[in-house]
Amino acid sequence: MLQIVFNEISAAEISRLDTLAQLELLDAFKVTEADLADLDGEHPGKQYGKIVRDGKTLYRFRTDDYRIYFEVSEDSVVVHRVLNKNTYSDFLFRSKMPLSEDEQLAESKHFWKLIDEGRQAHRI
Repeated sequence: MLQIVFNEISAAEISRLDTLAQLELLDAFKVTEADLADLDGEHPGKQYGKIVRDGKTLYRFRTDDYRIYFEVSEDSVVVHRVLNKNTYSDFLFRSKMPLSEDEQLAESKHFWKLIDEGRQAHRI
């Protein structure tokens, strides 16, 4: 299992959740290298997704109500954002895009702005 590191923004986002929701989310979010190994293969995982832009890889962990966006750096997972699922699911539903959630996010300038803010935030 990889060590999980939150930055200031993602820590603030998760701290807004009630304590039980925080515990459930952190209990579900256990990332191993095997979880991320075959996301390009024939059977990508439902919980994990992979978004690539400009040669940089960002991963998505999907759980019931939340999406965690992170990068892997050496032996750690750096969490950039913790967002409610409705943030992008509603957008995709309303826009009726034929792409998957991850493909649509890879094209969204607004999404990458959120991620870049997370990348620039201090790790805690």
